[in-house]
Amino acid sequence: MAEYVEPLGMRILIRKDEARQKTRGGIVLPDNSEIPTITGRVVEVSVQVERNEDFPIKKYDKVLFHPRNAIPVDFEGNNLLFVVPIEDVVAVFRREVAKKTRSKQTESEEDSE
Repeated sequence: MAEYVEPLGMRILIRKDEARQKTRGGIVLPDNSEIPTITGRVVEVSVQVERNEDFPIKKYDKVLFHPRNAIPVDFEGNNLLFVVPIEDVVAVFRREVAKKTRSKQTESEEDSE
């Protein structure tokens, strides 16, 4: 049987993104310049968060979170998993959904007016 981590309460499990050593502009960052908010992917969502409409977060979402109360999970060798209280998630990255082309019915209704 495979083991997995299931967060409880108002928490989610996040796999932290690798720390960047270089900015997009090419500036090399020193190792101790940890930015206080970090990004990661949601691996698991507790039942309480999943049922709460105030937190539209689901598995595989990319999120920005504050690591202040993040609890590291020693489950994988790279130690990138964290159980994070939902109130420490400050943003969810979303992609704009392409607008559907207007249906032929709508176009024909407009033409007949």
